[in-house]
Amino acid sequence: YFALPTNPGEQFFMFCTLAAWLITKAGHPFEQPQEYDDPNAIISKVLSELRSFGRPVDFPPSKLKAGCGEQACYVLDCLAEEALKYTGFSWKRPAYPTEELEEEEITEDDAELMLNKLEEDVTEEESDNEENFIDLNVLKAQTYRSDMNETAKQEEILQSTTDAAEWNLEVERVLPQLKVTVRTDNKDWRIHVDQMHQHKDGIESSLKETRGYLDKLHNEISRTLEKINSREKYINNQLEHLVQEYRSAQALLSEAKEKYQEGSGGVTERIRVLSEITEVLERVKQETEEKGSSMTDGAPLVKIKQALTKLKQETIQMDIQIGVMEHTLLQSKLKEKSNMTTDMHATMISEATGGAY
Repeated sequence: YFALPTNPGEQFFMFCTLAAWLITKAGHPFEQPQEYDDPNAIISKVLSELRSFGRPVDFPPSKLKAGCGEQACYVLDCLAEEALKYTGFSWKRPAYPTEELEEEEITEDDAELMLNKLEEDVTEEESDNEENFIDLNVLKAQTYRSDMNETAKQEEILQSTTDAAEWNLEVERVLPQLKVTVRTDNKDWRIHVDQMHQHKDGIESSLKETRGYLDKLHNEISRTLEKINSREKYINNQLEHLVQEYRSAQALLSEAKEKYQEGSGGVTERIRVLSEITEVLERVKQETEEKGSSMTDGAPLVKIKQALTKLKQETIQMDIQIGVMEHTLLQSKLKEKSNMTTDMHATMISEATGGAY
């Protein structure tokens, strides 16, 4: 139910309900979730309970929102195991019922001669070979009718008048149709026990054959290892002085490598200082070149002359503007003065005329 997605909402609710029930069975009280609760909160509570049991959770909680899949089956499996541990459940050996011999014979006959099931299996799986086999129900009905006829005749025929040669020919003709196939149930424990005995016998027979080869191979390998150990000891004894020389040479090589590393460190430091000095020298050279080019170049002087001529022109324009302003100011002053004199003369004339009157 929780392996493949069919109805996500229903599966998620069933998953939460079953997980809560298993957690409660495992000895941890857990509130039964409702249908409209927050799924994230329910999932976080279930995962926290699962971690409290010491089970690893190496997947994100969003994997459980579908209510199905590998993660959901894993959570339910772990909770079921914890519930079984808490309740003290233990597997026991199966107790087979004692059967009487007559009942076993009857069941075997039934297993071999259940004609209705046999006919159904044959018609379903071996429909192509129907013509080669005889219908056992029809045969049973015919035999039953023949028995009834024989009993009705009340033993009228007490001696057979059939020819033996004709009977044999008829048997040879009908023999292919008299084949009855009995389907054995592979789930029967008796067949399993027989198979186990067969496999055990095969393993024991194969082990007897292979044990000799394995012992021989083990002896050869042990002898080869002894030879290798003796050769190694001989080679070590013969080459001991060369090994000592190699070790001394390796020690000298390590010392030379250390000196080389120290020298290379000093060289790298000096190379860094040299690179800094060259950068400073390049910058000074660039500055001197810029200054020399500016000293020999006449462009600044031309610019200065142009600026002077421009200043002179601006000075002349300013002088002209100043003169115009002075002239305008003088005219305004003269005009103001003439107006004042005219006003004074006018007042004096008015006063003289008034005195005369």
